Amino acid sequence: MPSVPGLRAPHRQQTYAESVTTNSAAPAEPGNRRILLVEDEQTIADVVRDYLLKAGFQVDMAGDGFTALELAASRQPDLVILDRMLPGLDGVEVCRRLRQSMSVPVIMVTALGTEDDRILGLEMGADDYVTKPFSPRELVLRVKSVLRRSIKEFTPEPPVEAAGLELDPASRTVTHRGVPLALTVREFDLLAFLMRRPHQVFSREELIKAVWGWDFGDLSTVTVHVRRLREKIEANPTKPELLKTVWGVGYRFDGRRSETGNARPGSREGGYGRQ
Repeated sequence: MPSVPGLRAPHRQQTYAESVTTNSAAPAEPGNRRILLVEDEQTIADVVRDYLLKAGFQVDMAGDGFTALELAASRQPDLVILDRMLPGLDGVEVCRRLRQSMSVPVIMVTALGTEDDRILGLEMGADDYVTKPFSPRELVLRVKSVLRRSIKEFTPEPPVEAAGLELDPASRTVTHRGVPLALTVREFDLLAFLMRRPHQVFSREELIKAVWGWDFGDLSTVTVHVRRLREKIEANPTKPELLKTVWGVGYRFDGRRSETGNARPGSREGGYGRQ
């Protein structure tokens, strides 16, 4: 299967927005969901759009960051495929603004293959990323994987409670002592997996396979999501009492928590947690 070229052509000066639907007999998995595709290179956008349509998705397209935000607000997509390098407003800033207004899953596409660049996208709230050049078929599989985890199940697992946290898979909500916490799709899945297995240690390799469904991948993805979770569930993210590191092994969730800190979870006080 040929890959989409990773070399970037010069930015087109005009912007565009497009909406495409299909009545294909092969429905998407799961369901006929709406995808917002944000890509300023028309050739790449057309190829990815065609693969998404073939898979049964509805597709809205934007060629710049500002148009993407307008379409996201008006069309309410089920998932956003977001290019990292966009004219006007880059993908990282678009992702940050999306996170302020909605909880839509985001897959970031980047031609910059450095770990720092991937981490930056994840820090801004991206649920997944794909590096150029990429296979359009692989991208569609990533879309389906993220959507399966974001759509409410008909027979979800029962709610789980621990250390003041209440996690409900049916509504995909998490509260701490009644206060809602804003989690991305992958943050929710990671927390759910660990809360159901308290006091068990899991390596990053085990977590990326169990939560992301990848047989291999960049382990920094797990590290970033653990750090983001700590910022939201720990009283002091620099001294985690719930989501703990077992040095040289991995991470575990401790159901019991001491009654020392008074800061509310989700607070930025204390900065980033250690990994």
